[in-house]
Amino acid sequence: MIDFLWQTHHRLVGNVQTKYKRFIYPQLDSASRLVGIIGARGVGKTTLLLQHIRLNESLHKNSFYFSADNLYFNENTLLSVIDQSYHQANIRHFYIDEIHKYPNWNQELKNIHDSYPDIKVFFSGSSSIDLVTGSYDLSRRAHLLSLPGLSFREYLNFIQELDYPAINFDDLVNNHQEIARKLSSIPLLLERFRQYLLYGYYPTVFELGQAILYDTLQTVVEKTIYEDIAFHFNLKTSSLLHFKRMLNFLASSPPAKVKSNTFATRLGIDNKTVDNYLQILEKAHLIKKLYASGSGSQVLSKPDKLYLDNTTLLAMINTLLSTDLDIGVLRELAFLQFVQGAKLHAYYPKVGDFQVKEFTFEIGGRNKTGSQLTMLKNNKYLVKDDLSVGYANSIPLYLFGFLY
Repeated sequence: MIDFLWQTHHRLVGNVQTKYKRFIYPQLDSASRLVGIIGARGVGKTTLLLQHIRLNESLHKNSFYFSADNLYFNENTLLSVIDQSYHQANIRHFYIDEIHKYPNWNQELKNIHDSYPDIKVFFSGSSSIDLVTGSYDLSRRAHLLSLPGLSFREYLNFIQELDYPAINFDDLVNNHQEIARKLSSIPLLLERFRQYLLYGYYPTVFELGQAILYDTLQTVVEKTIYEDIAFHFNLKTSSLLHFKRMLNFLASSPPAKVKSNTFATRLGIDNKTVDNYLQILEKAHLIKKLYASGSGSQVLSKPDKLYLDNTTLLAMINTLLSTDLDIGVLRELAFLQFVQGAKLHAYYPKVGDFQVKEFTFEIGGRNKTGSQLTMLKNNKYLVKDDLSVGYANSIPLYLFGFLY
């Protein structure tokens, strides 16, 4: 059966596309002997692992890729595969996909790391659920990389074969006009941005096309709920149905109006259960929470706003529900996913829509006046989705899509 794993290895490595690589690819060359990629289903983790083998001739002959959810591991252990490959095939680089599907994976990975000091292990997990927790803490051993979905910059670079670099947040805010003037010459810039918001967060759009992307994304959501969440939290099907209903409700409701007691009333469950389910959905990369600035510990406090995880997910669920997509929610979510994708913290301020560092942002369209920000003296900006070049304190929304 291990021969079958090798056949799969050669087939996948031989056919992986190498033209385009996600932004964290260079970080795979970390000096750590244990490198983990954490992210939602469908953001490109498997492709990254396969590309790293294919594009490194020095690794190609002594590397082995396999997925931990293969049926082979119903009767065999990770340790046995690595030991056999180590001694019989001189393998020193192991790439283990879907590791969170393997029971007691964290203990076994720790044992592998400690028992084979001359090997390097790359692994991926389809969600962050319990990936760095447990009694066998790997956070001190592993170099963990968080992989969000595509930024607008990555999407644009791929479809138009460009190579625009990421923009630093402070540079963007302080020099947005100069930066936007250079980017405004990109053909169909704002049209591409609208396409990205609806279809571009998941790299599979380049393989599948827009026509069937939503069907595939619906399957991704189903698997996240009925496989990942069900497995990690041992929940019954009747409980899992609540997760789908919560996502559907979030897709069709303004964020500020969504509270725990609203869910409790609609679903017929108590507030404590709702809070637990929302925490699970966040860990599974299906929703985002926004907390008030100065709210203290986010572990103890309740979020002030709830969003679906990304704009493509929002558009997909609205399409399936045949409901109108709220453009205001779409704009806010786009800003939030760009900022969080760049590992910046966003908060809900007393005035405006978002606070990032010392800056306050109000999100809207071309005619947004920013009257809510008049009481603020400095560091206040309007972010508008239909501008190619901004002016004064008005910044085009798409620019934040260049943060990573």
